[in-house]
Amino acid sequence: MCQQKLLLIPGPSPVVDRILEALARPTVSHISPEMEKELAGAVENMKKIVFTTGGQPFIVAGAGTLAMEIALLNITADSDRVLVVSQGFFGNRMAEICEAFELKFQLLQSQWGKVVTPDELRAELKRHHYDIVVCTHVDTATGACAPVKEYARVLHDMSPETLFVVDGVCATGGIEERMDDWGIDVILTAAQKCLGAPPGLAIDVFSPRAMEKRRKLHRIKAYYADIMRWLPVMENPNKYFSTPCVNEIRAFYEATRIVLEEGLEKRFERHERFASVIRHGLNSLGFITYTDETCLAATLSVIRYPEEVDDQTFRQKLYENGVVVAGGLGPTAGKVFRLGHMGNLTRDQIIFAFDAIEKTLLSIGYAFTLGDGVETVRSLLVR
Repeated sequence: MCQQKLLLIPGPSPVVDRILEALARPTVSHISPEMEKELAGAVENMKKIVFTTGGQPFIVAGAGTLAMEIALLNITADSDRVLVVSQGFFGNRMAEICEAFELKFQLLQSQWGKVVTPDELRAELKRHHYDIVVCTHVDTATGACAPVKEYARVLHDMSPETLFVVDGVCATGGIEERMDDWGIDVILTAAQKCLGAPPGLAIDVFSPRAMEKRRKLHRIKAYYADIMRWLPVMENPNKYFSTPCVNEIRAFYEATRIVLEEGLEKRFERHERFASVIRHGLNSLGFITYTDETCLAATLSVIRYPEEVDDQTFRQKLYENGVVVAGGLGPTAGKVFRLGHMGNLTRDQIIFAFDAIEKTLLSIGYAFTLGDGVETVRSLLVR
């Protein structure tokens, strides 16, 4: 039997036993009373997690990329102009989706490791009118966290009729997103990151204004991704359109209960605290953060290697010592590793991870003081 590894990639995040037990329950009918209760509960809980009273969640079998398609295709007319505010790899994926469906778009892109500033967004809105603005809250390639609240304020002041879409795949449930208060029209996310559930569900929450836009569109370039086909199911889980992921939804419902039991403010603060602890620990071992200090995400860290450390060797040895991290993407490949610290991560798991990191560095001959990383994180975690 393979030894279980601690998953510290930028998603999926570790899944706790309580959620795994929900996943392992016998499969029930997709229109059973059990499923009706749990899907309805997950829908209501998602409204609380993104701070909306009138928003409409959609929970559909698929990955975060499907959630991106759902968000764009259901509010974009052929004549509409979309502004994609990109902080890196996954912002660029939004542009690729626009291109695939022949949507008119403009890309406003930051340098990797940084974010598009509110002033840069304001300047672009002065130059051109856009019907939809979409941004990635946290880009999992760069670790950059966008100033979503400030973007929303710029849009409210300069172009209040523009719909605002936020990709929260690496943020929702771990970083604050106040849909109603900030004026966000669509939040899209996935089950497996900050929400701590297994992968397999695409999640979108549409504001009343976004729902109104969908109803005005005669046709959209989607069938399975058409929210009007899913709306009757979300309103009444006894309705049928396409068979949902029964077990995954039951596990996801349990995951949303855990989020709300912890309390959203406490959960956001824990993510910030753990991020700071982990970065201090890595700094004590001679690693530095790739992402600009002005936009560090609370949900993952992108870490530069010292010159003496080889990417493949480090990650393979760390895997053998029980911890899985991810390599870099695009221009950062081979230069960084990406460490996720989101969802239901615990203090003990952080200490275990640093013990494994130190064992790994020792085994590859990297010069450091044994115990520095573990003691740094241990001391910070008890404060």
